[in-house]
This record gives sequence, structure tokens and C-alpha cells, in this order.
Amino acid sequence: MKKIMTTGLALALTSMLAACGANNAATNNTGTDNAAQGNTASAEPTELVISTWGFSEDFFKEAVYAPFEKEHNVKIVVEIGNNAERLNKIRQGSSDVDVVYLSDYYAQQAINEGLFDTIDSSKIPNLQNIYDIAKAPLGAEYGPAYTIGRLGIAYNPALTSGEVTAWSDLWTKFDKNLAMPAITATAGPMIVDAASLAAGNADFNEDTAFTKLKELDSNVVKYYGQTSEYVNMFGQEEIAGGPIMEMYFKDLQAAVPDAKFVAPSEGAYAVMNTVNVVKGSDNKELAEEFINWQLSEEVQAASAKAKVDSPVNMNVMLTPEEAVGVTYGADVIGQLRKLDMSFVNQHITEWTDRFNREIGG
Repeated sequence: MKKIMTTGLALALTSMLAACGANNAATNNTGTDNAAQGNTASAEPTELVISTWGFSEDFFKEAVYAPFEKEHNVKIVVEIGNNAERLNKIRQGSSDVDVVYLSDYYAQQAINEGLFDTIDSSKIPNLQNIYDIAKAPLGAEYGPAYTIGRLGIAYNPALTSGEVTAWSDLWTKFDKNLAMPAITATAGPMIVDAASLAAGNADFNEDTAFTKLKELDSNVVKYYGQTSEYVNMFGQEEIAGGPIMEMYFKDLQAAVPDAKFVAPSEGAYAVMNTVNVVKGSDNKELAEEFINWQLSEEVQAASAKAKVDSPVNMNVMLTPEEAVGVTYGADVIGQLRKLDMSFVNQHITEWTDRFNREIGG
């Protein structure tokens, strides 16, 4: 039986590229002579269209876009929306996107449909500085994961029946006060896999997974599609907790200081956001330079310290305080479970139909 998940994620903590090789591609060139600067300043900037989510816009403008625009004489135009909306625009050809940020689940759909261009890894030297799991999550010809989050369980200890340590505890420690991701959410397929684990399967088994999810249904207050729904219910103590991405835990803890986040003993799930070049882009090389910049130690460290994205660049060093709420370090990333997104996409339609029919209908 095919597994939904790849275990034993191998990490290679490779040595750094020489500073003159990697950093020059990712940072401002301060040695440019005045004549060259004058020529660059007088040239009309190239427009680079980036499709992304709408969160942390001020951070991205200041720390990611502005330095790249200055270095490369580029005007970045941003199109925002959720994964599905933005992928549909590319499918329909109704945008001129060059670079697209998508979760691995949606990026796999785009690859299956031939919507992404292949990348030239030699043009992205910072690939050598990121964790192996992030280098080619959907195949070596396509873009990397620029961040890896983890899906675990957050909970309010005052409202649960003891300490939560495992995915199986969702079935035993919560009493009609649980929130679960909707089947159509990014974490939906992960919960199907977690249910299979909780049923005692070493290999993924769809039937026992759905039987197990049906057992849990009476304890679920909400199948949430937006994380804001979870955060609001948690703060108002309408729920005791449930599966959620670690990056949102700071919002939960602000409302409930005693809240806890746990990476379940069976393994938290890797939630990977990718960055790719859209097929037909007139700015492929510039797009690859932008991807290289996104992977740079400078951008990765700034994103982590601002609690915007967890770093994949292995050279980013965080203090214990800076690492709170961030998926950080070889030990943490090495224990993550990674779904086979090609397998997920082959089955997600039938899983969605089955979930709506048997559980959430």
C-alpha cells in the first residue's frame, strides 16, 4: 500500500558557500562604480509581478521587495489572494504573474497542470544553504520551499482532560470543545493521515482514517477554514484547542497565557510554502534571482525574527527568545512528517466527497 507520508526526512547540514559567491547574489552590491549607478538609475525599471498572500505586507515591502527593487532596478507589483484564487487566475491566464508563492498542496496542482516553468538551480546558489527537505519538495526542476512551518496541537490545559502529547489524544482529552481543520484547508489531508495513525496503522489506510474521524465528529465544535476562526474561539474559550500551525500560537497565547503548543509524539506535519516561476514569464532570470534573494540569510533571518516565516536557511541563528513560535533548527525539522503531495492530489477529491458525505455533511 502506498504511503501518504514520507518518513525519516534526511537533513544535510552542508557547509556555507563562500561569501563572495552566495552573498553577492542576495545583497546589495556596494562596489558598483558611479557610472554604472548612473546608467541603472536612468533605465526604466523592469516590472516583476509577484502573486502572494496578503499577510505581513509592510514587512515584505520593507525587508524583501524594496532592497531587491533597488539592487536590480525593478518595480515589484503584488497580486494578493488565497491559494485557490491566485492559482485560478494563473489557470485562466488572467494575470501576468512572474513569481508565485503557493502552499505545496496547490503548487503540486500547478505542476500537474504544466503551469510552472522549470528552474535553473545554478542561478539560485542559496539553494545550497537550505535544508534538504526544502530544496525540492515537489521535484528538482521546480521551486523550493522558502519556509517550513509545522502543524501540531495547541490547547488550553484548563479545558482538557490532562496533558496532550499525541495525535491520538484528540480522541481522549477533549470533550465537545475541539476545533479541526476543514478537509479543504491546507491541513485537511494531514488530519486524514493523523487519523490513520491514531487508528494504529503504520501505513496510511483511508477506510480506518475516516472511521476514526467519524468517531471524533461529536467532539468537534468547528471545522475551520480560516485560522482567525480558531483564534477567536480559543480566546473566548469556546474550544479547548486542536490542530493548528505553530506560527499562530503567539496569537493564542496572547489571549490565553497558559496555552500550550505540542509537536505530537508521532510527529508534527511539515507545512511548506513554495516559490516558483510561472510558465510564460518574460522575466525568468530575474524571477530566479528573486527566489535566490528570498532564500538568503538576510531575508530568512529578518522573516524569522519578525515572526513572519520560519527559516529554511541553515545559517540563520536565533536566540531562544527569537525562536519562540518559529519552526527552527535541524532537530525540529528532522522530526517532521511530510505528506506526498502527488498522492494527496490524486485522492483529495474523493476524500472531500467522502468527508462531506460521512462526517461534515
